[in-house]
Parts: sequence; C-alpha cells; structure tokens
Amino acid sequence: MKERDIEQRFIDKLQDELKYTYRPDIRDRESLEKNFREKFEKLNKVQLTDKEFERLVDEITTSDVFAASKRLREKNTFLRDDGTSLHYQLVNLKDWCKNDFELVNQLRINTKNSHHRYDVILLINGIPVVQVELKSLDVNPRKAMQQIVDYKSDPGNGYTNSLLCFVQLFIVSNRTNTYYFANNNSEHFNFDAEERFLPIYQFADEANKKITHLDDFSEKFLSKCTLAEMISKYMVLVASEKKLVVMRPYQIYAVKAIVDCIEQNRGNGYIWHTTGSGKTLTSFKASTLLKDNPNIEKCLFVVDRKDLDRQTREEFNKFQEGCVEENTNTETLVRRMLSDDYANKVIVTTIQKLGLALNSSPSTGSARSKNDYKERLQPLRDKRIVFIFDECHRSQFGENHKAIKEFFPKAQLFGFTGTPIFEENATYKQVDGTVGSYVTTKDIFEKQLHSYTITNAIEDGNVLRFHIEYFKPEKDVPIGSREHKIAVVNTILKKHDAATSQRRFNAIFATASINDAIEYYELFKDIQARKAKENENFIPLNIACVFSPPADGNKDVAQLQEDLQQEKADNQVEPEKKKKALEAIISDYNKQYGTNHSIAEFDLYYQDVQQRIKAQKFSNADYPHKNKIDIVIVVDMLLTGFDSQYLNTLYVDKNLKYHGLIQAFSRTNRVLNSSKPHGNILDFRQQQNEVEKAIVLFSGENDERSKEIWLVEPAPKVIEKYREAVKAMKEWMAAQDMVAEPQEVYNIRGDAARAEFINRFKEVQRLKTKLDQYTDLTYEQKAEIEQLLPEEQLRAFRSSYLEIAKQLRDIQQKEGNQAPENIQQLDFEFVLFASALVDYDYIMKLIAKYTQGTAKKQQMTREQLISLLSSSANLMEERDDMIDYINSLEVGKPLDEQQIREGYQRFKEEKTAKQLAEIAHKHGLELATLQQFTDSILDRMILDGGALTKLFEPLDLDWRELSKRESALMQDLIPWLKKKAEGREISGLRAYEQSR
Repeated sequence: MKERDIEQRFIDKLQDELKYTYRPDIRDRESLEKNFREKFEKLNKVQLTDKEFERLVDEITTSDVFAASKRLREKNTFLRDDGTSLHYQLVNLKDWCKNDFELVNQLRINTKNSHHRYDVILLINGIPVVQVELKSLDVNPRKAMQQIVDYKSDPGNGYTNSLLCFVQLFIVSNRTNTYYFANNNSEHFNFDAEERFLPIYQFADEANKKITHLDDFSEKFLSKCTLAEMISKYMVLVASEKKLVVMRPYQIYAVKAIVDCIEQNRGNGYIWHTTGSGKTLTSFKASTLLKDNPNIEKCLFVVDRKDLDRQTREEFNKFQEGCVEENTNTETLVRRMLSDDYANKVIVTTIQKLGLALNSSPSTGSARSKNDYKERLQPLRDKRIVFIFDECHRSQFGENHKAIKEFFPKAQLFGFTGTPIFEENATYKQVDGTVGSYVTTKDIFEKQLHSYTITNAIEDGNVLRFHIEYFKPEKDVPIGSREHKIAVVNTILKKHDAATSQRRFNAIFATASINDAIEYYELFKDIQARKAKENENFIPLNIACVFSPPADGNKDVAQLQEDLQQEKADNQVEPEKKKKALEAIISDYNKQYGTNHSIAEFDLYYQDVQQRIKAQKFSNADYPHKNKIDIVIVVDMLLTGFDSQYLNTLYVDKNLKYHGLIQAFSRTNRVLNSSKPHGNILDFRQQQNEVEKAIVLFSGENDERSKEIWLVEPAPKVIEKYREAVKAMKEWMAAQDMVAEPQEVYNIRGDAARAEFINRFKEVQRLKTKLDQYTDLTYEQKAEIEQLLPEEQLRAFRSSYLEIAKQLRDIQQKEGNQAPENIQQLDFEFVLFASALVDYDYIMKLIAKYTQGTAKKQQMTREQLISLLSSSANLMEERDDMIDYINSLEVGKPLDEQQIREGYQRFKEEKTAKQLAEIAHKHGLELATLQQFTDSILDRMILDGGALTKLFEPLDLDWRELSKRESALMQDLIPWLKKKAEGREISGLRAYEQSR
C-alpha cells in the first residue's frame, strides 16, 4: 500500500467514524491562521481587528515548545489596541471535549529556509496539536521519526515560527506499526545512536496488550475526548527541565483507577508496577489530579526513608516547581496538614514523621505542649484524606497502618509497589537470626487496581533482562570464611571488565554484614596493590564502600536505618570499631575524588556516592575513569529505590529471597542503549532456587515463559547468532568480489554497498558486545568466538567500520533529506564501539610508554597503538590528530606523560593554524582577516552570512563570482570549524551545508 493510500484511509477513519471535521481547504499558513482566528473569536466572544490578530499570532508564536505548551493549558492576557486587557484561552480548558476537532493534510509552511509538507495534522480549536507522519509498509517508522527531527532542526522551520509551535504529540505509522512521542525543545528531542531505546511508546490496553495497527490505534487513542484527555491530563510539563512528558499507557490506567476509586469512595487499593516503570510520575499525576478534587482535604504521599523523602520531593518539584515543601520535622508536617493553603494540599512525608504525629500522647496538666500532635490533628479526623504509599511493602508500614485507620476513619489508602507481599513471601528471614513477619499487600490495601509486572516491562523494552552466573569456588571453602572472600575478590577482579563492558558501567557488591563489607574493602585494597606491583599495566578498580554509622543521636542516620535492618542490628555490636573503619573508608574516598566528607555529615557522603554512580558518562573527556566508582560495597544501602542507567552489575555475597532479591537485582536493569544489553548478576551463594521462586512469584504470569522472558538467552544460542552474522557479512563481501578482510572494506564502491556493510558489521558488533558481557563463558566457548573472528581482525574491522561510518555520517549531515534514503536511515550506533578504558588519559599514558621503549623492545608498537585508537569510537574526532602526533614522535627519545600532554596540545594548535593559513592562501584572503572571522564564529557559535560576504569585499567581485567564492571557502572551512567546535553545534552551519 502506498503512502497516499494509507493517508486517505486514515483521513476516512477520522472523518467518518471518529467525526473529525476534514478541512481540505486548509493547506497553507494563511488558511490555518484564518481558521484559528474564527475559533479564537468564537471561544473568547471577541472581535479582533486585523492588526490585533496579527499581533496576537506574533505574541503566541514561539520557538520554545515548553512555553507554548504552558500557554495552551492556561488562561492568558492580551493587551488590545485601546489599552484594555483581553483575558483569553486558546481552547476550552474547562471541558476539552467541547472544542472543535478538525484534521488537515498536506499542509505546507513555507519559510526562507524550509519548504516542509506535513502528512496529517489534528487541530483542536484551530490549534495544531498532533502531527501524524505516515510511511509505506516497507519503511520502518523510525524513518518518519527521523524526518520529524530533521524538520525541527532546520532553521526557520514551521515549528518555530508558526502555529505549529503548539504541536504536543507526534504519531508515526506504517499502518502496521504505530508509535507516539511528545514534542520538545531541541535539548530533549535528539534521536541519535546513543539512544537506541527512544522516548517513544506504543499504545496498549489495560491488560498491557499492544495496539499497533493504525485503525485500532485511532479508535483507542484519537477519539475526540480520549485525545483531549491525553493532552490535558496525561501529559506532564516538567518545569525544572522545561520538558514535556507523555505518560505511558499503564501509568494512565493506574492514575484512572485511583481517581475512580476515590470518586466512587470504594475503599483502598494498590498498584503493582515494576521497579523502573516510573512510579513517581504516576503518583505525582494522581496527587495533582486529587489536588483539584474539592471532596479531598489532603493528599499525603508517604515514603519510608529520608533519602527517598528528598528524592521524591525533588522529583515532584521537578514536575511542578514548589509543589511540595520540605517537612524538616514532625512539627512542620502537622502545621502543613492543618493549613488551608492550597499549596499544602499535597504533602510528601516520611512514614516516621507521620508515625510520630499519630502516636504522640496528650500532655497532662493545664499547659498543653505543642508536641501534642495527635490532639492538634483532631479537626482532620472526619475529613477525607488520601494516603499514597511508595514501596508499600516495607515492614514499617504495618506498624502504622492501624494508627492511620483508627485516627482517620474516612481515609483512603493507596500503595505503589514493584514487589507486592503475597502469602508466599509474607514471612522471610530478614536478617541473620531475626524473622520479620509481614501481612500481605492485599491485607492492607484490599484490592489490586492495576498491574504492570517486570514481565510486561521486559517485553516492552522498558527494563532489561538479567544474566545470572552462579559462582562456585574451585575449592570447597565455607561461605563467609576469609578463603571464600579472597576467592570472591579474585573472581570479581577477573570478571569485572567483561561484566561491565570494559568498565563502561559500574557495579554494586552486596555483602551480608557491615563486618563483611569492611573486610571486603580491605581485601580489595591489599589484593589490588599486590597486583599493581606485579604488573605495571594493571589498572586498579575504584572501590567505594557505604554503610550507615552508629546513629549516636543523629536523627538523619537513625531515620535512614529504619529500612536498613541488618545495618541497624550490626551497629549494636562494637559500634566504635565500625565507626573507625567507616572514617578510614571516607578518608580514602576523599583522597581518590578530591572531596572533603566526614562521618559527622554522613548523608552528604552518601549522596555523593549515589551521584557519582549516576553521573558516569561514556564521553571520557567529560568523565575520566579516575572520577568514577567501579564498585561500591554495600550491606543494605542502594539495594532498593536507587536507579542509575550506568549501573549494570550486582555482585551478591548475601542471602536474598523473594522481593528483597528482585529489588536488589533490579538495580542493574535500567535501560540505556545497545551497549547495555542486560543486567549482570554474579551470585557467590548459589541461590538458583531462590531466583526461580522469585521469578514465578513476581512474573505476573502463570505459564512457563516467564523464565525465558526474564533471563537472557544461553551463551550457545548467542554464539550461534554471532556465527550466522559473521558468516552473512563474509558471504556478502564475497558477493562483492572481495576477500572478507578488514582492508577490503575501503574498496567497497557506492554508498548503497557501504551502507549495507554498516548494517551487517553493526549486527556482528552488537552480538559481540552482548557476548563480551557474559561472565560465564567456558574456555571452549571463548576459543570458538575467537576463531570466528580473531580479536586482531575484529579490531581492524572496527577501524574500517568507523572510517566508513564517519564518511556516511558526513553525507547524512550535509545532504539531510536530499541524501539517498538508505543513508538517511542509517543508525551508526557509535556507542557500540566505545571503550571506557580507551579514554584520553589512557592514550596519553600509552604514548608516553611508547616513547620510552626502544626500536627492539616496546610494550606496544606504533601500529598496535594506532590500531587500538582507530578501533574505538571514544576519540573519533581526535583520532587523526593523535595518529599524526604519534607518527611525529621518536622511540628512544623518552617523554613523560605531562610532556606528552603539553606536546599534543601544541601539535594540535600548530596543525590547525597551519591548515587555516593554507585555506587563507588558497582563497586569496588575508590570514588575520580570516582568523578574525573564524574566532567570531567560535565565540558566538553562529555563522554570520554578512561577515562571510565582508571577507571578500577587498576583492570587488560581482555577485555570481562572490557566491562561487563564498561556497568554495566554506567547503574547506566547515570541516575545520566543526573540529574546532569540538562537538558543539554552530548555528546556521548545517543549513549552509544543505543549501550548497
């Protein structure tokens, strides 16, 4: 089916069945604005003069998507020509369903720089709110996504200078597959190789069944009131980031379920949404909708730890500035609960503060203490109050449940959990020697309102699968013994680079007690120091350790320990010894990272550890290895409620069961991109039975597929896929009359063939990346993988790939929509070719060592050094300069690392200065004048066309010759400018490239 046929069927569906008004007369800016004027004047009961309307359109048109989106949802003020104020709205905000719903197709918004045509646009009250891009069945919808991104990147595009600035959602479909995603400003609207998992969604029903066919999607998503509700209720404007977020289907169903339950006063309920599914956004939206419910007195969002209190408060305020204030103590909480201020209707608090408020006893005597919180809260007893509990399975909640229900008989309680308590896991060994007893989630919250399990999330690609290795030591040593611990440390050091993709990612090491954590920390220090002495090329792992100190009256620590049962118990025994050990650990941390933490302000140290794990980036120029944490040793901390995309491995030397196991494992499976195919678990206690029981309990499925869905494919299956991919690539090269060797890649002729090689080798690399992170490959399997494509040959293929990819990427950027379609659709996924170890610092060290050798005795030859550099995508833009610099050095003339760094900077500056001088000479320009021109561009990051023309004024050229000379100069200058800009975008440069 051709695109125009898909478009016509879609129009017929919206017009005939969903009763949209089709407006074939609206095809350009003038007719779009005329229609908007009619709707605006009717809605606001006003007649504008032509001059006023022109000024209104100019005033509301903005390049800021966030600002336009706010204006769409608010009442606004416009100053009329006579000086009076017109209070207006763009759509019927009170009842979005009562707006006019129209559709237009093949709309053209012509500007100086772009002549875009849009397939279908949906209007609400004359405002364009949804753009639909359609492609034929044989085209991946990603092409339509990229087209939208390209359109928005063009200078002078319709999204920035017309009513299209109000577009809220994009829908792309090839009829079979349909996706939707939110509009955003450019910093939140990049679909590049590092984002394999894009912020795009497929719609689903309440049972999480996908609705992908365009006809079905239209019925479920685009009916007038559903679309109106989606835009008005289920899109969130994140104020702190100036970002639009569209809620996922399961989040919407959860919010609806809670709101309906409250409106119908149907008691309590819980939401089972897996860890990593965005429960905070769901709860925020539920809370804000309740804020506008006049029947609800207060909505309390309750967390169980101080760090989660802060984290949740920050998240809520990120969605809406100042919507939640900090409750520094119970007194503040009580005052805010009694406040009539609308700003205090939604409150985030900890369970501990709430417990203190409800369990205080009345004072005796005539004087009444302000600490009689329970007495002061009496006016709220008969009010309708909603409590929403985050991670409602925690044990502390059971102790407070009765108090809440007794004090607030009309209260409704709702819980969010990723791991509900069922009968099977209602009692479990919480800490060694102590059994904690739990009631089930259903006992407390009565009924499940919606579920989105880890099985659903894995199938949707919202979280990753797990790879689990059950390690058994070669010698039969008792678990917990020093011999066991030494074996564990040596195994981690052996496997860590593979598990974390050569240290791209980091790991948590869960230990059974504080004493174990301390002993492991010391073992890592000792064993790594010995290995560094034995082998100068050994690069030690950066090890951190965090556990709570004895509380010693510190309220923050005491509150933190409410959910750290093992640590709380451990700190009762030899507290001074543990305190001294933690002080030494923090001292080491300060030396490593240049910080100044102390045990007195433990919370700041704890926050810094978390931030360092979260902040790691693959761009090692921004985040060198010395600044990152490779492994953080913990007892209870970080095993629940902590998220980082850059954490992919959990080492386990403690007993875990059921929800504790799932919570800990789930620290590793946050989605990032194709370089992170799964979460890695290395279990040193052989807990396979516990893992299988947990999968059965929390899968939400009764069939045998759960284990297949949760766990990665076994290594032999992936090796077979790798074999097929290598074979397919080699056979394709043979079909091109080439030997399947890396050097032959440079002889591939034609962009179509080069694009085909990119796709074929990328699949080889993707599977190799996956295999590289399997920590349990046997010697035979490793040999088989090596035989399929030896490491040296694979590295050379990577170099060839990067060279070809760089050339094709340049074509993509220069030609844009004019590039051949197969090149436009290429996704190079450079992140697959990055290495955390091959960073700037590492290369500088290697170059220094290279100069200190002799022609006969070198640790690494010039060819090997260049090969290593060429096969990594980390330093792609620096690669040519680094290779030239290496070639300029002499072996046997030793330089230290500092001299190498300074020499490289001088070399680059001299090289770029020489290149600019050559460009000036070639084009007959004064070097000083050209230098001034380029300095201005790089200072402002803007290409000034007028300044370009002025460069040639002394030559007195006619306009034809001037245009020709300008174009020739820029052809030479653009690569030089891009290099000097170091990845930053120079405004106007891309448009100039494409206009040529």
